[in-house]
Amino acid sequence: MNSSGYKRLILTRHAKSAWDDPTLEDFDRPLNDRGRRAALALGDFMASRGYEPEEVICSPSKRTRETWERVAGATLEVLPILRFEDKLFHASPSDMLSVLKTATAPTVMMIGHNPGIAEFAASLPARPPMDPDFRRYPTAATLVVDFQIDSWADVNPGEGSVMDFVRIDGR
Repeated sequence: MNSSGYKRLILTRHAKSAWDDPTLEDFDRPLNDRGRRAALALGDFMASRGYEPEEVICSPSKRTRETWERVAGATLEVLPILRFEDKLFHASPSDMLSVLKTATAPTVMMIGHNPGIAEFAASLPARPPMDPDFRRYPTAATLVVDFQIDSWADVNPGEGSVMDFVRIDGR
């Protein structure tokens, strides 16, 4: 949790999904074994750093829902507000920003898809992390960025401070 005067965003790309069933629509693809391991590891990482979302805004696709379920499987002290937002399925950076502006809790986790999430993540910090994979934003990548704002309605690109960036492989 954080105090007023700043907001924290935990921005996560879904973990690795399965491509082995060609009859499934993209929306319905589940996580594969590697993705399930990565999502659990991400939850452990977040718990170890004290990154506890108070609100989760998630794309409603199967792989983003499964990513959240496994992340949440790590010990969470408080169950967050959970909202599935249709607009986040393959969202553009501007759509992601408009959804974020509707958030209400001080610490928000958003779970979405590439390519929009990579572009959105790159737009947020004043200075991006030095990680060579940041611009690519691989599966299960997570950016933690703080903003000196009182309301999410006031969030603007280029004003965030990077607190962390992690890539979880799941191998």
